[in-house]
Amino acid sequence: LLLRWRRRRALWRKVAEAHERQERSLVRMEAAVQRFREQHPSVSVASILSLPLPELSRKLRDGSLPPDHVFYAYVGKALQLATETNCITEFLQESETQVRKAKLMEKQGLLYGVPVSIKDSIDCQGHDSTLGFIKNLNKPAAEDSVVVQVLKRQGAIPFVKTNVPQSLISYDCKNLIFGQTRNPLLYTRTPGGSSGGEGALVGGGGSILGIGTDVGGSLRFPAAFCGICAIKPTGKRLSKRGIMSGVVGQKAVAAAVGPLAKDVESLALCLRALLSEDMFSLDSTVPPLPFNEEVYSSTKPLRIGYYETDFFTMPSPAMRRAVRETKQLLEEAGHTLVPFELTNVDYVIFNYCVRGMFADGGSSFVKKFKGEMEKGGTRLFFWLAKAPHWLKTLLCWISKPFVPRFSSIIRSMKENTVDEVWSLHQEIEDFCHQFISQWKKLNLDVMLCPMLGPALGIGYPSKLSVAVSYTMLYNALDFPAGVVPVTLVTDEDEEQLKGYKGYYQDWWDRTLAKAFRGSVGMPVAVQCVALPWQEELCLRFMKEVETL
Repeated sequence: LLLRWRRRRALWRKVAEAHERQERSLVRMEAAVQRFREQHPSVSVASILSLPLPELSRKLRDGSLPPDHVFYAYVGKALQLATETNCITEFLQESETQVRKAKLMEKQGLLYGVPVSIKDSIDCQGHDSTLGFIKNLNKPAAEDSVVVQVLKRQGAIPFVKTNVPQSLISYDCKNLIFGQTRNPLLYTRTPGGSSGGEGALVGGGGSILGIGTDVGGSLRFPAAFCGICAIKPTGKRLSKRGIMSGVVGQKAVAAAVGPLAKDVESLALCLRALLSEDMFSLDSTVPPLPFNEEVYSSTKPLRIGYYETDFFTMPSPAMRRAVRETKQLLEEAGHTLVPFELTNVDYVIFNYCVRGMFADGGSSFVKKFKGEMEKGGTRLFFWLAKAPHWLKTLLCWISKPFVPRFSSIIRSMKENTVDEVWSLHQEIEDFCHQFISQWKKLNLDVMLCPMLGPALGIGYPSKLSVAVSYTMLYNALDFPAGVVPVTLVTDEDEEQLKGYKGYYQDWWDRTLAKAFRGSVGMPVAVQCVALPWQEELCLRFMKEVETL
């Protein structure tokens, strides 16, 4: 007991030191902004913050806006957002040196002088990538991740790292080290996760461009919940070297790195910059596919598949309305909309996603928490991973008639043999080809899909792990998928929510109905999907939706 007490004290000391570092970061940001304002009292911060990224980058490159004016405008706004939402874990102090050097440099790179925020799990030299784990504190990265290196070569200035949920396997944003991040639009709501700090900072206007990751919706949830745009590319379109993963080594559910921004054009500019020779030379496993301008700028009418529900997670009234209204606008603009029938999403979620990510019975996941003081928002998976096989079998059998989804999760958490894992990977590959065949049979270009929303109350995502079905499907398929906000929750949506029952009418469905309530005025997005490696077509479709 004494040893355990001493160990816990040592852990709390590390947490306290991390808090102090975070506070010092904010103090440094405040001092830097104050110093700049005293030296440049006539700079109009509001006019800088109002510029969309494409226009801002043009002004930076043609010299009409100095990089230090832009940098300190965003540092000031980011500081405000950090105070309000607790989204920033660390200020990258070397960014001030980069700004000074940028003033003397030739104005090269598509992102010259643009301040960029970086998710905690993406390595920045000399800084921790904690994933919300105490054990990862005081272990600074030896070098920048490839994505950060490319951003710097393109002239961008990474200036802060942002908060994540512990382990990243959550779509909330809370950990024991840095605490809970709040939604900038409504503080009682989660900003989403796991790129929740990015969602809050970009959504609140404290960063013009953010970089996050996605293994089940971790870019798309924060974007949808905070009323901004994001794209999850095909898994290998951008380099993941130097990016920490929640479940290391699993290949069943494809992770991806991608940008978040206020508008689609900003996402396109970011991908143009990242899909450069720098990316392909720094990581030769990334296919050398530069950004395809012709596809992105095309105006030919699209043939668009759509569905309003996946018959697993019942959409909220606002989600359903968002798809219907977007479909109608697209039809009026001359595009062809074709109903697409989704089947067996429950099988995909349990047998491909949950089983695929925890194919070892969750033992590697449990190891990540060894020596930690809490299990974050993943208690159910953690408990099931630790439960003995006989208990899981018994619970699976007992719960099947009453709570079939809980029974399916238990069954998916069993330890698999190597042969079973290989068979699973083959099954996922076959499913992907079947999905593409159905897509091509209808001669589709892209797909319009629901996106979970509005933002759930803080604490609800940990109780609603099953509600990731709309996003995680496209990680299992490894299709590019983006989100665009299209509407706000109305009083009528709120009234219709009273009749929300769910497809299973179980505890999860009842909890989701509660989580949606009280959201009038909150944004709701749709999801835009394309076939693998067609990020430019996905962005072109997103742009169309955004414009309409």
